Amino acid sequence: MMTVTDLDCLRGQRRVLSGVSFSLDAGDCLILRGPNGAGKTTLLRTLAGLSPAPRGTMSTAPEDLVYTGHLDAVKPQLTVSENLTFWQGIYQNAPQDTLTRFDLDDLSERPAATLSAGQKRRLGLARLHVSGRKIWLLDEPTTALDTAHVARFTEILQTHCDSGGIAIISTHLDIALPQARSLNVADFAALRDAQTESEADPFLQGSY
Repeated sequence: MMTVTDLDCLRGQRRVLSGVSFSLDAGDCLILRGPNGAGKTTLLRTLAGLSPAPRGTMSTAPEDLVYTGHLDAVKPQLTVSENLTFWQGIYQNAPQDTLTRFDLDDLSERPAATLSAGQKRRLGLARLHVSGRKIWLLDEPTTALDTAHVARFTEILQTHCDSGGIAIISTHLDIALPQARSLNVADFAALRDAQTESEADPFLQGSY
């Protein structure tokens, strides 16, 4: 359902990953591991089409993917329900149980600006369910969540995978999904070519 072959990833003008390859079937979950700065976020952004890939291929169509990063993509002037309605319009998909799944029923009429960090994170993650897309790209999704809501979101991930979805997750936590396997992005670290970087980056050339 998703095959990535010899993918290179750039951060700015610098190649940070080279030759990333993996294959996932319906129901699979891939945990991206590696130290800070290894390229986990860069890989997710490349898979999502937000950063150009100078080399490599990916079999999945963009309309199969949904990405959530460090920011929650929440409009603070809208209520929780209004945020969900906005996303429903974007994705043309209106599941009825999103508020309940993400424990947002009691907050539905609250302006998003008044939510705590954990509540905003839950609202941001609810966009995944509203999207209806099969492949979830998640960058540290449990940040700011308490223990109970980490467990709740793990159940949501399990349900997504059990229904044939795929999840690719950057996290330093252990996600209790029996089908989860790990990919250490540090294994794909690109060798730095100082001359090539200097030619590509005007700051390194002294042209400001």
